[in-house]
Amino acid sequence: MICSQPSRRFLLSSAAAFFFVGTTLARARTVAGGLPWEAGTATPPVAVLPGPWKFFTADEAAVIEAAVDRLIPPDNRGPGGRDAGCAVFIDRQLAGPYGRSEGRYTRPPFVPSAATQGYQLPDSPAARYRMGLKALADYIKSNFAGKTFGDLAPNEQDVVLKGFESGSVALKDVKSAEFFALLLANTQEGFFADPIYGGNRDMTGWRLIGFPGARYDYRDWVERHNEPYLLPPVGIMGRSDWTVEE
Repeated sequence: MICSQPSRRFLLSSAAAFFFVGTTLARARTVAGGLPWEAGTATPPVAVLPGPWKFFTADEAAVIEAAVDRLIPPDNRGPGGRDAGCAVFIDRQLAGPYGRSEGRYTRPPFVPSAATQGYQLPDSPAARYRMGLKALADYIKSNFAGKTFGDLAPNEQDVVLKGFESGSVALKDVKSAEFFALLLANTQEGFFADPIYGGNRDMTGWRLIGFPGARYDYRDWVERHNEPYLLPPVGIMGRSDWTVEE
């Protein structure tokens, strides 16, 4: 969603769809007999730790960091997509079950999808990123005198992303509009997901919209209508200042 002057307005209207997204995938199955139970299913997800890229190459990561910072540019209300950790979130997701399409039906028949349907083709998100980033790099090299996406000025990056969003950029073996939609959705998810997944660093996305996070008890605020919620947001793992010192 690229405009001539990027802003965060679209984030505020779409935020509710992205709370607590992460590596959990729904898996349909038939249950017979007693209720199923598996050890560890209530265990919190493993926190994403700082470190090397797990999926992206260094060149791919540079493109993604530049792109997420145009999709969610920094302004006086907070950091942009790069400093919020959106690229790290996407990298870890692609290196995990989401990137491999685990838990998704990926068998034929494969047909062009209607506007009301989701993705209908066999390629996993990881494969789609690999092909999309290569096609993007080839397009930039051919149309901007051998440069990379990161070499472009911000307004030039916006022009490229607008072309992808509209589908007006023709790429070999990649539909630019579909790749843009995937990148935009994952960037939004990274901005609003629980920080345990590597994005929403310092809960910047939640603070932007006033989302309280995973607080246990709201009874003190049930009757306080039309008041801003002033307590800081809480992630899945709680808050470090809640640790009891002995």
